[in-house]
Amino acid sequence: MKAKLGIAPIAWWNDDLAELSDDVSLEECLRQASEAGFTGMETGRRFPMDMNELGPILKRYGISVCGGWFSGLLLDGDMEAEKDRIRAQMDFFIAARAPCIVYGETARSIQGIRSAPLATKPRLSEEDIRIYGRRMTAFAEWCADEGMPLAYHHHMAAPIETEAELDLLMKHSGPALHLLFDTGHMYFAGGNLLRVIDRHHARISHVHTKDVRNAVIDSLDRSSESFLDAVVKGAFTVPGDGSIDFLPIIERLASYGYEGWFVVEAEQDPALNPPLDMARKGHAALLQLMTQAEYRVAS
Repeated sequence: MKAKLGIAPIAWWNDDLAELSDDVSLEECLRQASEAGFTGMETGRRFPMDMNELGPILKRYGISVCGGWFSGLLLDGDMEAEKDRIRAQMDFFIAARAPCIVYGETARSIQGIRSAPLATKPRLSEEDIRIYGRRMTAFAEWCADEGMPLAYHHHMAAPIETEAELDLLMKHSGPALHLLFDTGHMYFAGGNLLRVIDRHHARISHVHTKDVRNAVIDSLDRSSESFLDAVVKGAFTVPGDGSIDFLPIIERLASYGYEGWFVVEAEQDPALNPPLDMARKGHAALLQLMTQAEYRVAS
């Protein structure tokens, strides 16, 4: 079994909360990620969307683009407008030979609203999800035909957050809509991580190995505190520093033949959790666990 280890730049620069950002350049971010042992990085706000500019920088540090977020609006938006919105990122990702675009639904989402309590997340009926799933399938099919698959990111405070909501989206969408399995978001949402893998392994094309601090999550008042409040309090961290037991998760993915990227994504205060230190810790923990699960990790 083969796999690759990537990391997201959100440990260095937070796109939703600028105050949770380290004052480092793109090159310094890539240098630290490479020093920690990672061979891939998802894109972020300091990445130029041009491989003529970015390519030589990535090559310098032995890093490739292993995905990146797209703020989708398809729940409420127009299909043709969404095609226009994603076009530039799609062309860039094709040039970068990225494995996928990470689709996050931001229509009606409260994930970026500090004043919106977790309990006020959008709720969709099964009929709503059936219609949405059809639209997402058509969009994913178009993206794949254009040369860049989508990986759908279930997310706290978004329309598809819980295990039940994800089950319905997978039920009412087609195989062209791949799944990004995010351990931290599903754990936070109260889902059973191994059951999600068992049910949807055939659709999983990308994995975020986000860990959580259970004490922080348990202390939240979801009627008054928001997703961003949880981030500021330190709800998320890297594997090996939190509460999730990753070995059975990695072994279960291996049992279904998953070969692809395992991406560390852990937004937290860089002043309290220096990104290079956390990157090293996350890489070391994952490498040890993946060796136990008989993965061969690209170096």
